[in-house]
Parts: sequence; structure tokens; C-alpha cells
Amino acid sequence: MKLVCGPKDFELPGADDCLQVILFGQPQAQRQGSAGDAAKNEIVRKRLDPAPRAWDLLSIALSVITADFAALRSVSPDGWTREIELDIAVADAGFWATQAHALAEALAFLTTDRWIFRFHDGGIHPAPPREPFYPPEDCVVLLSGGLDSLVGAIDLAAGGLKPFAISQTVRGDAEKQVDFAARIGSGLAHLQLNHNATAPGEQETSQRARSLIFISFGVIAATALQRYHDGDQVPLYVCENGFIAINPPLTGSRLGSLSTRTAHPEFLGRLQRVINAAGLRVLLENPYAEKTKGEMLRDCADQTLLKAEAVRSTSCGRFQRFNYRQCGRCVPCQVRRAAFLAWGGIPDTSGYVYEALGRDDTDHSGFDDVRSVAIALAAVSSEGVDSWLGHALASPLIGSRTGLIDMLDRGVSELRALHEAYGVK
Repeated sequence: MKLVCGPKDFELPGADDCLQVILFGQPQAQRQGSAGDAAKNEIVRKRLDPAPRAWDLLSIALSVITADFAALRSVSPDGWTREIELDIAVADAGFWATQAHALAEALAFLTTDRWIFRFHDGGIHPAPPREPFYPPEDCVVLLSGGLDSLVGAIDLAAGGLKPFAISQTVRGDAEKQVDFAARIGSGLAHLQLNHNATAPGEQETSQRARSLIFISFGVIAATALQRYHDGDQVPLYVCENGFIAINPPLTGSRLGSLSTRTAHPEFLGRLQRVINAAGLRVLLENPYAEKTKGEMLRDCADQTLLKAEAVRSTSCGRFQRFNYRQCGRCVPCQVRRAAFLAWGGIPDTSGYVYEALGRDDTDHSGFDDVRSVAIALAAVSSEGVDSWLGHALASPLIGSRTGLIDMLDRGVSELRALHEAYGVK
């Protein structure tokens, strides 16, 4: 699939057969897509002054997320892997042309698709505000409404940092994002942004590229801070437990593999290289790369606040499909439920649609993700965690392999305790 992405006045000769995507504006015709208008308006309204190449990175991310909606996996030759070509208008086309291959490799790892990037002049770079506001916070944290990001923000504030919380507004989570930010520490500065990406026709639901837009919002915020404008590097915290971050294939066929590689060290490492090449002084960090979700809960610095808010958080990969209830049976839900069990802090009253994992029917223990976890547990028992992992930690961007293997082994133990507690066979 080919897309041409840029402001409404951007034109590319010979692109009549491509999907045109209006960046930072509204579609001008029924067959056009669009993304980013509301986000740009909110950034301008807040009088923030991000770095020019942060705006370009956002243009790229908006183009990618729109393509992720528009390109259907079902029509690809293997029913999954897509070939996507993007022509994108940016303010610094010469520089981004040098990063086209690096971006394609990072996105290929994130989404398992084939990407081609071409960059053109004509991208948007809003004029600096007359009276810019430089937030005084010393770091940025992504606050999704999920349990891991809640723990991460709590720990940062409890540790004496002043995080600027950035949220990608998602239906069903927007209110809790605001509540979490207000209740952490003495209240966190908080910016909610929405990509509002739309494409005509049927929409792809897998959404493997969504983490790029979330991190790009974080980079926008980080380069707007006073600390950044003073010449310092700004940490951008992407808080996710190590088990979910590594995304281990639970079975040889990848049946039940997790839905995202948002904080996988290879993806973060590849993206960090692009950020560094762009001269953006933003450091991506996941402080929980070697912790299980249960360990994150047990070690959280403010147990009182966590006990009050944890069950309100969202972990489910199918949250919207179940009318904003967590299914209880997908892999992220199982990891969550295992973490609550390992924590023992409070009863898990999340209200799962499928509560009884051990029930022997197609909705509970017979569901693919429940079976795939059970298969993984059996494989680890018979072959050991090293053999089960295979090449999952083969990336040269992964440093502490021993620490990650130990963490994954502990994560498997948490899942084993969950299955035993519910009598999954």
C-alpha cells in the first residue's frame, strides 16, 4: 500500500493512485485520510516550543499510525505481513532521508511489516509561540492508564523526580489518565494528546505501530521542557514490565504471542539511534526491564496509592471490544492477574468478562491465549526456560541477557501460579 502524507497543500506528482493523508489538518475529500490536527492544536494552545525535528518525528509517526489503520493484513499474501510505502513531507527532508533505512528496520521489528520511507520538503513546523511556556519538570513519563505506567509514575514521583505525564488519549482510559496524574505525588503536570488518525474504508485492528506515536508525543514534550532548552538531556520513561516488553513467543507457532513490542529493548534501541542521529537530547528508559509485573507491584514505592488505584487500571488487549471491560483471558490479562496474585496487596476486583480460567470451554481454558500459556508452562517445565526462549534474546541491542532470562523465568513462575490457582489443565 502506498500513502502520501503531508499538509493539505502538499502535492506529489504522479501520486494519484496513493492514499493521501492530511497531516495536522482535516481531510479535503472523502477518499483522504488525516491525522494530528487536534494534537498540533493542543501543543500550540499550551504554548509549547518543541524542537523542529521532534515535529518531523511526529509527522513520521502520524503517517505510520494512519498506514497501520489503512493497510489490511487480511489482503496480504500471507494474511499478515504488509508492504507499506510512505512519502512524507517533513521540514528537514535531507536529514530524514539518511534515516529511512533505520526507521524501516525499527518499524519492521515493531510491526512485522515491510516499510519503505521517502521524505520530501514541505512539512509543517509551527512558528514558535510569542510567549512560549517551558515546563519546569525534569523528565517525561508516558501515562497510558495501564498498570505498569501507573506504577512507573508513582515510583518516579516518590523518588523525588518531577515527571511531566504524557498520555495518548484512548477511549475508555482518558478519565483515569487524568485521575492518576492528579493523585500521584502532589499532582503531575499532564498533557493528553490524540493522534485522531483516520483512513477511508475498513480499518485494520491489530495496531502494532501505536507505540511509535505514543513515544513521539513523549519526545515532543521532552524537547519542550525548560531543561531541554537549557541544553540538558531529558529522560523519557517508557515503563513496562520486562516480561511484556520482551514479548516472548509462547509457542513455536507464536500462538498467543503478545500484541505489542512497545518497550522491547531492540525497538527502543533502534529508535534511540534515530533520536540520537536527529540531535534530540532525549533518552528512552524502561526502569523495569528486568522486573516482572508482580515485582513491580510488590516494590512500588507508594503501596497505599497503588492499592487504591490498581484495579482501575487497564491491561487488556481487547478492552474496547468488550465494552470497556477487561476480558481476563488474553495474555496481557493473564500477566496482570498473575501479578495481582504474586503481589497479594489487595483482591483483584477488576471484573473480568471471563473470570474462571480453569473452566473447560472455548471461552476460558480452551481459549487460544489460555492454551498457549499452558503450552509455554509445559515447555519450560520439560525443556527449561533457555530452550523455550529460542532466539527471543538474540538481538545485539540486548545487553543483560542473563538478567532478562532470570526475569522471564520468574514471570513464567507467576503465570504458573495463576494457572494452578484456577485449575487450568
